[in-house]
Amino acid sequence: MIGRRRVMGYGIAGALGAIGVGSGLVARSVARSVPPDTGRVDASPTRVSKPAPAPPFDTAPARGVLERLLAGRAGQIELLAVRAADDVDRYRIRTSVLAAVTVEGTSNAALLAGVGWYLKYVADVTVSLPGDSLGQLPAVLPAPRAPISGAAAVKHRFALNDTENGYAGAYRSWAEWERTLDVLALHGFTEVLIPAGQDEVYRRVFADFGYRPDELDAWIPAASYQPWWLLGNLQGFDAPEDPAVRQAGVTVVQQAVDRLRELGLTPVLPGYPGEVPPGFAQRNAGARVLAQGVWNGYQRPDWLDPRDPHFAQIAESFYRHQADLYGHSTAYKMDLLHEGGNSGGVPMGDAAVAVMTALQTARPGATWVMLGWDGNPRRDVLDALRNCAPAVCARSEVLIVDGCSDRFATLDREADWDGTAYAFGTIPNFGGRSLLGANAATWSDRYPKALAANGTALSGIAWLPEASSHDPAAFELFAELAWRPDPLDLSDWFAHYAARRYGTVDAAATQAWQTFAQTAYSLPPGTYSQAQDSLFSAWPDLSATSAVAGGPQMRYDGTSFQSAVGMLLQADAALHTVDAYRYDIVDFTRQALANHARVLLPKIKAAYTGHDLPGFQTLTKRWLDAMGLMDTLLATDERFLLGTWLRSGGYDARSLITTWGGRTPAASLHDYGGRELSGLVADVYAPRWRRHFAALEPVVAGTAKTWAQADWFGMDDAWARSGKAYPVTAVGDPFAVASDVMAFLVAA
Repeated sequence: MIGRRRVMGYGIAGALGAIGVGSGLVARSVARSVPPDTGRVDASPTRVSKPAPAPPFDTAPARGVLERLLAGRAGQIELLAVRAADDVDRYRIRTSVLAAVTVEGTSNAALLAGVGWYLKYVADVTVSLPGDSLGQLPAVLPAPRAPISGAAAVKHRFALNDTENGYAGAYRSWAEWERTLDVLALHGFTEVLIPAGQDEVYRRVFADFGYRPDELDAWIPAASYQPWWLLGNLQGFDAPEDPAVRQAGVTVVQQAVDRLRELGLTPVLPGYPGEVPPGFAQRNAGARVLAQGVWNGYQRPDWLDPRDPHFAQIAESFYRHQADLYGHSTAYKMDLLHEGGNSGGVPMGDAAVAVMTALQTARPGATWVMLGWDGNPRRDVLDALRNCAPAVCARSEVLIVDGCSDRFATLDREADWDGTAYAFGTIPNFGGRSLLGANAATWSDRYPKALAANGTALSGIAWLPEASSHDPAAFELFAELAWRPDPLDLSDWFAHYAARRYGTVDAAATQAWQTFAQTAYSLPPGTYSQAQDSLFSAWPDLSATSAVAGGPQMRYDGTSFQSAVGMLLQADAALHTVDAYRYDIVDFTRQALANHARVLLPKIKAAYTGHDLPGFQTLTKRWLDAMGLMDTLLATDERFLLGTWLRSGGYDARSLITTWGGRTPAASLHDYGGRELSGLVADVYAPRWRRHFAALEPVVAGTAKTWAQADWFGMDDAWARSGKAYPVTAVGDPFAVASDVMAFLVAA
């Protein structure tokens, strides 16, 4: 039930002293065969061997993660299951008799968190999102010098955002999903939001209520836009979708939720908050349906008053069909009237109780997960759930995954939510934009203070990027918070990060990362949880300060950052084969080039307003040359290719990262999901700026008084509808191109 609680914290060193107290070792997973205990009478007539105790859990799922990620080295890690003395996930890393190292754990989640810690802090390698240094592992894995113990400081370790399936790619393969889930598990996450595949649930539900397939096709958007449909923000964009593509998506989601359950992790599924297709009231006499108006220029789905008797009927159908497709869960994510909407006079507290009643009827004891964002959840909702009838709420819980824990100068979630359990969260990336940086200092300051507060309701962490697989340093650091209840020494953490990231100590890389830590990863406190985006991806405007409305300007010293990129390039050439190093060279050089745009644009504007034609021509040529270099650099790594992003996606995927939907009077989301990808820079961003500079030049030269504003939406939409294919294979040497970029920047 909702209530104020104190979450116990545990230190890393020595925290597992009691891991086997009263339980003992009960299950072993190791690559080599171990003689079984037969239970036979031995040679001594006075000694009889006892059967082994029943294992508390099967370590095979955790072993599977190791086999997939570590391949030939996996057999050198012995996994031991131990009985838990409490409900805290614990692990212990020690030397092994049967293998190179033994990891004990109270669950598969704890085992994998322990293996992840071992890889980083004993073997000095990382497996991250994206990039790894596993190729640096020695033939024989190192043993720890002394036992290392760890315990989770919080119960909930939540990952992914409602929008993640759109911005990270709605057409991802199972292989891509599998690696994402494996890496999340290795970093200790235990709850993963899986909102994909719900369109099939809704199709089945409303078929029960008499809707034809074509009517549902007109209501349900294409896959890339379905996250915002589930949030109640829009409906029917770029529909219908090919049935074969839909079925492939269902299959992938089934594999994902099955894998999470195998690992003992929780697939957090969407709940039913009340959205209905058009015309529901006309088909169902007496149904109280409320039109929800417009969100960013898009028509919202209608909302059924949860107190209406039809709501319980739909919810029963929803949870039944969802279970048929994806099984049961113990946690369901939903928000009432996300980012606006129309309550129509419905008391929201009463609505929340009705929603919770339907959830508890279908899934007794399930947790209702809400997003802390933009005034959500409302206090009247939380108060009503706290005070509702015990038959409904006594066994249920609410968990708020806070998207704003590292934003704003002052924040008091205890007061805001009056003791409701919440997870300290961050949204370090919006839309999957290409950017680097994090509010790391804010994390290391606010999180331990909140955790240590008397009577705190803090019970988790929440990693909430709108697209995963961006900025691995931020990901690594944030994931560790769950296992570090005390203040984190950021200087020390980053001083050793390069060695872990690249699998070896390199003086140049270490020096570079010390500067990155002091710039991109020391963003000052403020209203943003993300760094600045790239002006190359903005609709052309000489006064632009962000590619999206309301985005931040530079949040760190770009000159120092650029110098550090040059230093990173000076690392030993032996690192050129390390995947993580190759990835970082492209990403950090890309960021230095993007930062340079913020230096160039004011100079271009000054040349324009000063009618300095030679200066204008020189500077705009440099801008376009920089974009050409950017595209060439990005082409050297398949993770920065437009073709890789598109996969089998069509217009919906292309429009999501450019126009963001169709042309609407209130649309302000263009380039919200934009990112720097080879092909997108060359074919979308560069043509915009080239056209804009060409239109301005006659004004600078004095041969024209005005210039015509181009239809940027029309250009972008034409590209999105063109269906042009793009390479999925990288070309070129990233280190050579990065060196060219740095020479270009230094010559400025």
